[in-house]
Amino acid sequence: MYKKMIFLMVACAFVACLALADAARQVVTLPLKDLSSFQNPGKSWQIAGDVRADLDKDNKLITREGDGVLVNSPRRKSSGQDLFTSFEHGDIDLELDYMMAKGSNSGVYLQGRYEIQLADNWGTTDRSAGSNGGVYERWDESRPRGQQGFQGYAPRQNVGRAPGLWQHLKISFQAPRFDASGNKTENAKLLRVELNGVAIHENVELFGPTRGAVGNNEVAMGPLRFQGDHGAVAFRNINLTLYSRQRPALKDLTFTIYGGRYEQEPQYDSIPPEAEGPTGILTSNLDAIAKQFLIRYRGTFVAKEAGDYTFTVATPGGSGLVRINNKVVVPMTGQQGQGTITLPAGETAFELLYSKYLDWAQPALALRVSGPGLREFLISDKDAGLTEAVDPILVDVSERPVLRSFIDLPVDTGSYRVTHAMSVGSQAGLHYTYDMDHGALVQLWRGGFLDATPMWYERGDGSSKAMGTVYHFGKPTLTIAKLASEQAAWTTDTTGSTFHHKNYRLDQNAEPTFSYQAYGATVQDAIRVMENGKGLRRELRVQNPTANLYARLAEGGKIEEAGKGMYLVDGKAYYIRIDDAGGAKPLVRNAGGRQELLVPVRERLVYSILY
Repeated sequence: MYKKMIFLMVACAFVACLALADAARQVVTLPLKDLSSFQNPGKSWQIAGDVRADLDKDNKLITREGDGVLVNSPRRKSSGQDLFTSFEHGDIDLELDYMMAKGSNSGVYLQGRYEIQLADNWGTTDRSAGSNGGVYERWDESRPRGQQGFQGYAPRQNVGRAPGLWQHLKISFQAPRFDASGNKTENAKLLRVELNGVAIHENVELFGPTRGAVGNNEVAMGPLRFQGDHGAVAFRNINLTLYSRQRPALKDLTFTIYGGRYEQEPQYDSIPPEAEGPTGILTSNLDAIAKQFLIRYRGTFVAKEAGDYTFTVATPGGSGLVRINNKVVVPMTGQQGQGTITLPAGETAFELLYSKYLDWAQPALALRVSGPGLREFLISDKDAGLTEAVDPILVDVSERPVLRSFIDLPVDTGSYRVTHAMSVGSQAGLHYTYDMDHGALVQLWRGGFLDATPMWYERGDGSSKAMGTVYHFGKPTLTIAKLASEQAAWTTDTTGSTFHHKNYRLDQNAEPTFSYQAYGATVQDAIRVMENGKGLRRELRVQNPTANLYARLAEGGKIEEAGKGMYLVDGKAYYIRIDDAGGAKPLVRNAGGRQELLVPVRERLVYSILY
């Protein structure tokens, strides 16, 4: 009885915390010190301090004592049970990290009814509703054989990672809507789902519960549910933002159109209007004939709840201003602006100015509002929203598997431009960029190949961008360097290295082998995409190697040994597997608050990056 009371007290405290966060629209992290945030957790669920997978064994996760990680470890398939949160949700933003065991699958059910599939699809290129990140199918046994599953959605791209690596999932979910009689008036929606930083679903309508739902009925509120009866999986950093408040509204809107160019708010008494009248919506589509004009909207903003409201206005081709309760919230300073104001519940005066002064731009206006317990939404005309300035110029790997361009990399100081970059793509969906100025890998990604719009649109700037889930290896440095000792600082540039890029040659699969000279040695650097795109295999052949020559295979915040020549790099972002070091012993060392993996170089070094 005592333990039950403690559980109820902790659960109630957490639910109260969620309620407070909802009122302030703050992110709350689900506590993972124990299992008290969940209803009747089964024996397969536990809290751990760390976890890693065994790439040689299906459905196997290895845990370490501590807290912060939620782990499901069923002894065999179907021996576990699903886990339900002790709170229920309606509209929610959910963000979390998860890790799959080899061959495992699981899922996250929103309201216990709509499943986002989690699966180990490493080494596969097919996409379906059952793939990692897919929206699982609905199911009807009465339908013809082979058609029982329907209304499932495959992810846009295959951007999953290897088992044992942390993956990041971000979901914006809108719950179904019901009238006062309990009749459904609007289907549930996935407004946006991101996997490993890539949008894989947008504005997906959910017509009913998916297969395996806790019930075939739909509800306004329901618990989060983590699937536990299919395989080993781990979760951490489970962050929640709940939304349950009514949207504000605009009423009694009027418009006035003034012809001419206005970069500042004018004196209205001195200019005659071209048109005016009542309107039911904020829009840029008012049939203004002039290429330059100003629209002045006035009306009433009705706040259903007191609190802080944020207004974001976008007006490409001009500028916009928002005034609430006779106070300027968003000043008329540019094509996009944002401001926040504290409002009471009820009605306040509203005013919006939209000035279009660039001749070539199409009229476009978007006003978005967020508030207490309220997800940001478009309060203006959805049919007059914003479009891309240009159609993107995308490079398909089947058309051009190798592309020279500039590549901009994020670094601590902002951005670093690789001016002699070669990006190499593969049909398996795994791609990389090589810096010929340093003989170094600079990025690796899974998904689409390249967006060349910055390079080829109009005059361009010569750069292209990776399209999938990207891992950046940091500011380029030499892969091979000569060190006075094992603890000497790694060479940050080519000074004194006699580095000289010679050439590269493409094989029959358009995969390059790079050739360069450094420290008096000649290096052949062959990088190949592994079978089914599981990673990269890199072979360095060195002619006339000098003494004290090392290769730096990895650098990160943490590098962990994972057995059998395997290392987990940078918080389980990718694996390094040393395949052939010619008898040399690898070294993990500390350097400037981070860690590096070095291997003495002889005549041949082979290693793989598993991602």
